[in-house]
Amino acid sequence: MSHITRIQGASSNGTALTAAYVEQTDANIAFALVSPDGELPRLVHWGRPLADPETVIALYDALKPQRVSGALDDVAWPSILPTQAESWIGEPRLVLRRDGVEMFCKFTVADIAVADDMGTLDAPWEFNADGSHVAPAQPVPGVRVIARDDEQGVEIAWRMELLPGGLIRQQAAVRNIAEEAAPLEVGHVELGFPLPAQMSEILTTTGRHLRERSPQRQPLTIGRFAKSSLVGRPDFDASLLLSVGVPGFGFEHGEVYSVHVGWSGNSVLSAERLPYTQGVIGGGELLFGGEIVLGGADDVYTTPWVYGSYGDGLNEVSARFHDHLRSRHPRLIEKPRPVILNTWEAVYFDHNFDTLAALADKAVESGVERFVVDDGWFGSRRDDTSGLGDWQISPEVWPDGDKSLKALADYVHGKGMEFGLWFEPEMINPDSDVARAHPDWVLAPTANRLPMQGRTQQVLDLTNPEAFDYILGCMDQLVGELGIDYIKWDHNKLVTEAASRSTGRPAVHQQTEAVYEIFRELIQRHPGLEIESCSSGGGRVDLGILEYASRIWVSDCVDPVERADIQRYTSLLVPPMMMGEHVGASPAHSTKRSTSQEMRMATAFFGHMGIEWNLNKEPQEALDLLGAWVSEFKKHRGWFAQGDCVHADSADQSVRLDGMVKPDRSAAVYRFTQLTTSQTYPSAPVHLPGLDPRETYRVLPLGTRRQSNPEIHCGQSELGWWNDNGVVLPGEILRTYGIRPPAIQPEEAVLFYVVKA
Repeated sequence: MSHITRIQGASSNGTALTAAYVEQTDANIAFALVSPDGELPRLVHWGRPLADPETVIALYDALKPQRVSGALDDVAWPSILPTQAESWIGEPRLVLRRDGVEMFCKFTVADIAVADDMGTLDAPWEFNADGSHVAPAQPVPGVRVIARDDEQGVEIAWRMELLPGGLIRQQAAVRNIAEEAAPLEVGHVELGFPLPAQMSEILTTTGRHLRERSPQRQPLTIGRFAKSSLVGRPDFDASLLLSVGVPGFGFEHGEVYSVHVGWSGNSVLSAERLPYTQGVIGGGELLFGGEIVLGGADDVYTTPWVYGSYGDGLNEVSARFHDHLRSRHPRLIEKPRPVILNTWEAVYFDHNFDTLAALADKAVESGVERFVVDDGWFGSRRDDTSGLGDWQISPEVWPDGDKSLKALADYVHGKGMEFGLWFEPEMINPDSDVARAHPDWVLAPTANRLPMQGRTQQVLDLTNPEAFDYILGCMDQLVGELGIDYIKWDHNKLVTEAASRSTGRPAVHQQTEAVYEIFRELIQRHPGLEIESCSSGGGRVDLGILEYASRIWVSDCVDPVERADIQRYTSLLVPPMMMGEHVGASPAHSTKRSTSQEMRMATAFFGHMGIEWNLNKEPQEALDLLGAWVSEFKKHRGWFAQGDCVHADSADQSVRLDGMVKPDRSAAVYRFTQLTTSQTYPSAPVHLPGLDPRETYRVLPLGTRRQSNPEIHCGQSELGWWNDNGVVLPGEILRTYGIRPPAIQPEEAVLFYVVKA
């Protein structure tokens, strides 16, 4: 339930004030804005609902800083879009130019609207067979501000909305209203959220290929901390969230505020604090010079959405993002997530009908429901040096008749499985028919020089209408002809020196919009089609691409030891049901580390489970065990899609405790992972977050004890509750004191089930 209030009042010195208070009672979240007469509003509160919304007027006087020596007449107190005209002297957050000359804007508010429904949360991009949306649009309460600098011919339309699950998001649109003047170049628009003064520790993640989402912490000091990406995607080093909280905040405790930029191109997340003011966190799109140039009033630049989330611990912060993504993809809840087999680490480029048909046989016997053919099916693509961009089935690998790719798709469908296919639509090998025929379709800084290659690839210019039509046409045709149910969409090259030869300008913004348009077109033309966002693994994970993609590939590394934290910190933004978590081979292809089958299966259990493994070469014993785990996963996946993903804080950094809790808190599944040896031997009790403290629960091993290999255990006596009867304890005890996990070897994991007694 939402509550919206518009309040008129005055400051202590008589300045007229307009305030807006927006609350989502069910989500336990609210925000409040106060605008002095004619000035841009200040966000004076975001967090728990206020007992009395009328107090936001008093907040203006309570928070407004005094003038101090050596500064300007007004000390910096950042508005929703601060400029030097209001004494903001930090990093420029609005950069506009005419004829290459920087403009310094001072905005006057023309209108402030407070509405129960801002009308911007459209129905999800999923369709019924008749082409209608699967779900109606939801009403979204919020505030809209129109402000202008008439002398310089600039209008800003800014909005802030409170989404049903408790996310707060803001967006700004820049318009050139001086039609007689030179075009308006947009250099940068960065939106922000102010922080209470006690928020003083930053958490972000860093990473690289095969090791995404590695957490790092530092104090919020005076100055600017920024995580920028200029490679056409968020990239491995992206921090899905930038979080600032009280010192030592964790998953379960500590007040924390987080931001995310919902954009799949170049972007920045930042935290900044001046000596004169509290911290501000936020971000926006990063633009190259000349990338966005506005002519008349019909030309508008609209920023990506910048999302803010608040909670007592990161579990609550991430739950808001999960709720939003589930609302955008209702079909993922209605249709249980099909268990996938992806052929990449099974066969790599060794494609032929007989091998893949045999793999499909093993897959269906193991409970697989979606069979995905990865790279190598098209053109001259026998390795990664040629053929990319030639999106025609290779007759050399897939001859006509009963050995064709169509025959394999039919064979897979005949086995009762869905059929998926790999594409990398945005990239091209210079050694390809398309590159030779259309060299102008490649993004390049000059007519005679290409950017530095990556993985023997260049970037196809999807802002070129001919290239766009070619890619969409090829994919559309193949989806129809083969009956493709699922696309694995990859993106492997860093997008550098990204200038379009058709426009002569940098084109990352337009390239990103073109990708979204192809996603939209394919989903609209083929109701039921699902698309995965893969970018050398986890290089493109954001709410922009996840508006359309139903799944992300978390990392090219499926080593479960590495995945323990990669998946944990990816889940800050993405619900596990949308995270590709696969059971791979041992030793792992990416690290050569050997792990038990139990460890590999337990690590993949909470997400969108898949298999990245050549089952043709495995003994029947391994296949039987795999089938038992897949069967157990299917018993729980329906509520996993709607449940709460929780992580426990632990003083022992060698262990991890992660879980999925039913929405009504009647049951949960937890995973205990022993990554390395601990100082504590055996491991200390682990507490179980997310349970109802008023209820009583039985705790016991998940499924049959036969699924646990005795070789992974190192205890020399029985663990009292590790049996079919388990132990019965109140939720309060399990949340506070916890339960002793089994003593297991390093690099092992076990699952246990908690159910209301």
